Amino acid sequence: MDILTDHGNGIHALDSGFGRPCLDAIHLIEERGRCAIVDTAVNDSVPRVLETLERLGIPREQVDYVILTHVHLDHAGGAGSLMQALPRAKLVVHPRGARHMIDPSKLVQATYQVYGEAAARRMYGDIPPVPADRVVEATEGLTLELAGRPLHFLDTPGHARHHVCIRDGATGQVFSGDTFGFGFLELRRDGREFIFPTLTPTQFDPDDLRRSVDRIAGLQPPAVYVTHYSRVNDVPRLAADLDRLIDVHAQAGLAAHGKGPDRRRHLTAAIEYIVREEAETQGWALTGDAAVEFMRPDIELNATGIECWLDAR
Repeated sequence: MDILTDHGNGIHALDSGFGRPCLDAIHLIEERGRCAIVDTAVNDSVPRVLETLERLGIPREQVDYVILTHVHLDHAGGAGSLMQALPRAKLVVHPRGARHMIDPSKLVQATYQVYGEAAARRMYGDIPPVPADRVVEATEGLTLELAGRPLHFLDTPGHARHHVCIRDGATGQVFSGDTFGFGFLELRRDGREFIFPTLTPTQFDPDDLRRSVDRIAGLQPPAVYVTHYSRVNDVPRLAADLDRLIDVHAQAGLAAHGKGPDRRRHLTAAIEYIVREEAETQGWALTGDAAVEFMRPDIELNATGIECWLDAR
């Protein structure tokens, strides 16, 4: 299987190699020989990015921007190393995330808390800092031009408070990181796309996330590029599914909140039930126990995200 997918209009999806095949996409936008890279995955993904630039005939010095949708390390862990290899690129990141790219120590410690230090080091390696003078803060309404192609930035909290989405002015399509959930290829049946929210810690907020999803849908994009995994097309249907599933997760959290020390067990069981119901009613390619086991890491992360939200309320 080719790790590079050409979506047309100068947009390419690169399988980062992180985790498993087609888990984590890096998107490249090419315009008249110039390039912007959306998300970087992890340090081990950097050689793939550089090889892809060579394959596309794009010199490293013609990469103008490395854009991070947010600074969770499956999206941003390779940013420091990649920037060292791209001499003229600017790193574009939400103002709340910029300081963590300039000094990644707190970000690394937070990742250790979620995964444990040994696992985090195994997955992400060392995270080098990015010089402050190479960082551009992606404030709400910022527009950057890639060889005249406008890239519009939207502040889209809910998954994280340091999350931005990018609307491509040339196509109207949106690069959504984790705000528009994930659409794993393994769940598709006969080409029908499915979506599921990702509520990873520590800043999940259901109201903010619904507003961000609705904002993306309100732009009426022909397609949305999610990091997990790449292009989805039926945006109105998927946005409605996301809104519904965000609500169902929040309700499950509130129901489990009074369970004391059993809260996590009740919450995990509730999310497993959501997965089973969604798989059956939507017609996922995986159903029942197979769906639950495939989604196990995301069930656990969603449960942690909900617990963080409950504790912060």
